[in-house]
Amino acid sequence: MRRLIEKLYRGLPLVRELFQIRGSIRHELSTLRMTHIMRDWEIGLADHPRYGDPLRLLRFSSQVNSQSGEDGIIHEIFRRIGTADRRFVEIGLEDGLECNTAFLLAKGWNGFWIDGSDASQRTLAAAGIGPDRVRAVASIVTRENVAALFESLGVPAEFDLLSIDIDQNTYYVWEALRAYRPRVAVIEYNAALPADLDWKVVYDPKRMWDGTQNFGASLKALEILGASMGYALVGCDLAGTDAFFVRNDLVGAEFAAPFTSENHYEPVRYSLLARRGHRRGLLDAGAR
Repeated sequence: MRRLIEKLYRGLPLVRELFQIRGSIRHELSTLRMTHIMRDWEIGLADHPRYGDPLRLLRFSSQVNSQSGEDGIIHEIFRRIGTADRRFVEIGLEDGLECNTAFLLAKGWNGFWIDGSDASQRTLAAAGIGPDRVRAVASIVTRENVAALFESLGVPAEFDLLSIDIDQNTYYVWEALRAYRPRVAVIEYNAALPADLDWKVVYDPKRMWDGTQNFGASLKALEILGASMGYALVGCDLAGTDAFFVRNDLVGAEFAAPFTSENHYEPVRYSLLARRGHRRGLLDAGAR
């Protein structure tokens, strides 16, 4: 009955026009917001005293399937260090249309997807992508089971890219993967916390993110963990969502030192998380 009343209400000429006006206003505000982002953050990056450094990664941000500019940054990292097996593992990617590795599929990479739901498996099936390209599994990932999941999927000890974004326990899942040596790791961090603060949530395998700032780990905590595992923090995305780590033996002089959270921290800029262009989809494979 409620839906019927709403339908009849919206059908009234005046109400219909008001909804159309509201839609137009929202579109214009979205356009203004994107113009502001482009003017203040993107066009000016090259001339910015911090971001203009050619060794920093933010100038190379671009969004194909990623949430922010991770696609472009990942592409630039591998342009600098090269690829080995062009294989990825991503943990926490929902339906796989907005994630850090979908664009890599278009460039001929193969890999593994792990998520708590089977939505990504449906995406792969709809695109005709079989287990020869991506082996996907639906499972809640914890510190206790992640290594066993990798073993069951056949993840090699060394591969090109690891991406972890599971909100609450990201830190502990990465910590549990010391036996694996990806060349690059993309790890979600909690940018609400100061750059010099070593902090992480209390671990509970059953605990899920409640939508508050009480999640994950600070960038400093991840810097310290990464260093203990042999990785250097080489940058973060502009929105303050993901941090990028490169294995120490590959860093060389290719990235902006020092490799500390104080140097590479980016604060919360979630307002920059705007989708550009057409709706997401998996690109055809073939790009290199």
